[in-house]
Amino acid sequence: MTRIREGAVAARAYQENIAKSILEMGNTLVVLPTGLGKTIVALLVIDKLFDKGRILFLAPTKPLSEQHYTRIREMMDIGEDDVALITGLIPPKKRAELWKKRIVVSTPQTARNDILKGRLSLDHALCIFDEAHRAVGNYAYTSVASECAKAGTLVVGLTASPGGSREKIEGILDALCIKNVEIRTAEDKDVVEYVKPTNISWIMIELSGEIRKMRDLLHSMVLERAEALKKLGFVGRFLSKKHLIEMRKRIEKAGGWRKLVAFSQYASLFNLIHMEELLETQGVGTFRNYVERLRARAQSKAILRILNDGRMKEIMDGIEKCEEHPKLGRVVELVKERPEEKILVFAQYRDQIDKIVGELNKNGIRAHRFVGKKGGVTVKEQKETIEMFRRGEFGTMVCTSIGEEGLDLPLVDTVIFYEPIPSEIRTIQRRGRAGRAKAGNVIVLITKGTRDEAFFWASRKREKKMRSIVETMGKKGAHPEKRKVQKKISEFM
Repeated sequence: MTRIREGAVAARAYQENIAKSILEMGNTLVVLPTGLGKTIVALLVIDKLFDKGRILFLAPTKPLSEQHYTRIREMMDIGEDDVALITGLIPPKKRAELWKKRIVVSTPQTARNDILKGRLSLDHALCIFDEAHRAVGNYAYTSVASECAKAGTLVVGLTASPGGSREKIEGILDALCIKNVEIRTAEDKDVVEYVKPTNISWIMIELSGEIRKMRDLLHSMVLERAEALKKLGFVGRFLSKKHLIEMRKRIEKAGGWRKLVAFSQYASLFNLIHMEELLETQGVGTFRNYVERLRARAQSKAILRILNDGRMKEIMDGIEKCEEHPKLGRVVELVKERPEEKILVFAQYRDQIDKIVGELNKNGIRAHRFVGKKGGVTVKEQKETIEMFRRGEFGTMVCTSIGEEGLDLPLVDTVIFYEPIPSEIRTIQRRGRAGRAKAGNVIVLITKGTRDEAFFWASRKREKKMRSIVETMGKKGAHPEKRKVQKKISEFM
């Protein structure tokens, strides 16, 4: 007996085959491009195991958890008492009762906390981890999965992009105790008919001579701090924040006066590199705002070293005469060329998002920002913004990384990257927002001769590597090792 409502789900062959593999082979990582129905696969497995025991569906954010809860209610013919939504907003005593429901959708942090407090035991038939690539380090998914392994609970991980290195992907598999990988790409025969074409284009932007001059002055300050650290025995590359983090770890291991002096120089270097990135990839206004925030902070020696440098005064005087970054005008042109389209613009920094929205509005384009709680926006306000976008009250939404993952945003025609990002996971998630139901466009703005280019190539390389690794894992199929969960599944069949 199926509990999926008639007409609610038109399962595709590949979705049914993946669900069958999960039930036959045990703990499984499902890798499917965005828009190809990972949630449908989950519903097919939930339907098969509904009578076998309780089911836990985890999603990394409250809005995404609410989205899954709503879909389960809409698509499955089950009673209101059979399903619950649990987040940290619900009092602990009430949560203890709600965990007893047949299906529970929850945030992982709440589940982990209640496991530790003894309010939740994972003697479940099934646990689903949405956005499974988050199962790294100390993230709550890892401890919940560990409890699943002890209880013999079937684990299903869902993701569009597990990561760009074998080490990272295997780390996710180990964290979730997974041996079986089911992957489909846009080129697979059973998937290709459902994939809508996405036209991807890259627009190279020339940095103005004025901004380039200010950037070069800033870079001379970067090189000076790097040389000071080199004399203290700390040599490194500074193309990304990752390299800076690695250097910080080395400094932390040092001792005595050398550590203290190095940390001061490092703090100056970190701020200077960030300022350089803002100036060459974002814009004059965002750069200026950052410098003003530095002035307003407690004046450490590291910050004073920057602000009192004669070159910084020359830079600040110079940017007052600079026009904004040419990317800003290009975004306006791109949106104006698509008056009937729904458009999503991604940008890294909230200051720049405000700048883009302001410029679009100034040019007669109805645009709205979409940012997270750190931007002072409540979940209620986020929902209202999404619904306004869905109803067509504005045609362009400019957002931070909050728009990348999971949220049920309206279908869009075009996605614009204000800048490339080095993360292959986030690149795939951003790109997947376009062309879900019809052909879509993805446009990436790249400033020539800047870290934009480095980030672009890094992301492409990592994405290509990720696909190769995961496809290899998928072809190998299930590992021969048997787990308690696989024995438990055979009892269900």
